[in-house]
Amino acid sequence: MTLLCRVQSVALCSLARPQRLQKHIFMSVRMCTVKNESRRNWSKETGTRTNHWEWGATTAGVLLGLGSILIFDTHRRKVQAESEKEAVSSHFLPQYTRAEVKKHTNPSDRIWVTYAGEVFDITDFVDLHPGGKSKILLAAGGALEPFWALYGVHKSDHVLEILQEYKVGVISPDDKEEPLDFSDPYSGDPSRHPVLKVNSQKPFNAEPPLEMLTENFITPNVLFFKRNHLPVPNINPDEFQLIVERPPGAKQGKPLKLSLKDLKTKFSRHEVTVTLQCAGNRRSEMNAIKTVKGLDWGAGAISTARWAGVRLRDVLSDAGYTENTPNVQHVQFEGLDQDVTGTKYGASIPFRHAMSKDHEVLLAFEMNGEELPKDHGFPLRVIVPGVVGARNVKWLGRIIVSEEESSSHWQQNDYKGFNPNVDWDTVDFSSAPAIQELPVQSAITEPRPGEIITPDEDDGKVTIKGYAWSGGGREIVRVDVSLDGGKTWKVADLIGEEKKGLVWAWKLWQLEATIPAQDKEITIICKAIDSSYNMQPDTVAPIWNLRGVLNNAWHRVSVTVARDQH
Repeated sequence: MTLLCRVQSVALCSLARPQRLQKHIFMSVRMCTVKNESRRNWSKETGTRTNHWEWGATTAGVLLGLGSILIFDTHRRKVQAESEKEAVSSHFLPQYTRAEVKKHTNPSDRIWVTYAGEVFDITDFVDLHPGGKSKILLAAGGALEPFWALYGVHKSDHVLEILQEYKVGVISPDDKEEPLDFSDPYSGDPSRHPVLKVNSQKPFNAEPPLEMLTENFITPNVLFFKRNHLPVPNINPDEFQLIVERPPGAKQGKPLKLSLKDLKTKFSRHEVTVTLQCAGNRRSEMNAIKTVKGLDWGAGAISTARWAGVRLRDVLSDAGYTENTPNVQHVQFEGLDQDVTGTKYGASIPFRHAMSKDHEVLLAFEMNGEELPKDHGFPLRVIVPGVVGARNVKWLGRIIVSEEESSSHWQQNDYKGFNPNVDWDTVDFSSAPAIQELPVQSAITEPRPGEIITPDEDDGKVTIKGYAWSGGGREIVRVDVSLDGGKTWKVADLIGEEKKGLVWAWKLWQLEATIPAQDKEITIICKAIDSSYNMQPDTVAPIWNLRGVLNNAWHRVSVTVARDQH
């Protein structure tokens, strides 16, 4: 429904409340203004056409969009009825613990949220939410603050005033956060956004909801998928030193040691937009075929950021290496994260890759214009564009150039692909190469599996969104989408960064498609093609492997079609 239609409908049923009507109209105009401004800003940043897209601020108008939803006449009648009741001071309101609030996540138990120490029952308008239930329910049973930190448009007096009308209690003053157990190696881990889907707590691994993943070309830091193998180390940046082993026989016998300040002042700064993907992205689809070993990732173990730091080749050159240094084949990275035995995370990449000007391998200390978050490698990490996430070592402490790959477990006995008939009794990890570049990939992020979708009442169209990416710097050139299980295909619109040469970032895609009037259940499929004309396989079974890695089969989402009976 357009903004004009919303305002007209509210005006017809709210003439008796002109002051409240003015407030609701202001909120709707504000949402649309922010959305358009966000669209213009994104277009300036990427230099691309964005008229088919509604980005981050669009979701600001739907995610917990309390201002927008309350313009409906149903809400007006509710507020009018409740305003006639005697106001109750917060002093006399019931007190609840956060654990009690967490139990209220569905209509049968009522849907509660908290804000600033107060408890609100938002059940009555969830079904009326113009963006559907899925996004507003992300906060059910929890706090609004983390969401409003992402979508600041909600932090207005108008929204806060209306929110108060749904207050049902306060958080008990006795409900204190549990003290940290410093005997737990994970006690120093940072806090994370509650919207993330957690696949394991210790070590922490989580992915964002798919409908939020592709709201923006650049993934916000708090939503960027988290992949940790060990506890997050606590590193003092003032004491940090990167150790780089020198070539055998170098005049300077001691390793090169660089502080964070050295890295920022001795070398030229470089920035690059890179998509990182876990090898286990979409592992859950392999689990559906046959159980595999590994975290049950959905399609959200992929994200994109703008990284800043210094080129690895510049640092290696400063340590005495050239492209022609003899007897070197690999660059090993050792992290500062370690287990209780002192074993540290490690990985390696080919030396030629590290020294290539075109491959832009980075020692990064910034992510999206901010210092690296703790979960993403503070104070220094490796960014290896086009390569599996496992080689992008976080909390980097040491670099070794060698004839051999890293001896780390994660290089030698993990992150490798095998024949579907290889099992844990017959597997020989030494027989397979370590994964480096990843294959072409795509996934549908909207609608969600099992969702009930309603085509536009005028043209019968629905909006389908997703992402596509390929390793090795290969650009996505096309995404095909089918609404009939693969019988016929349409070409989606692509949105992405304009870049010459090797392309390290994903393309987001969107398709406005008409669903035949008779269809009630449909399966949507997407498949991507990269600049080398690599294509995704059509099913998961032939590429199944015991570790559940490298799943890039066509992505399928089945939905139910609901049609307005007008």
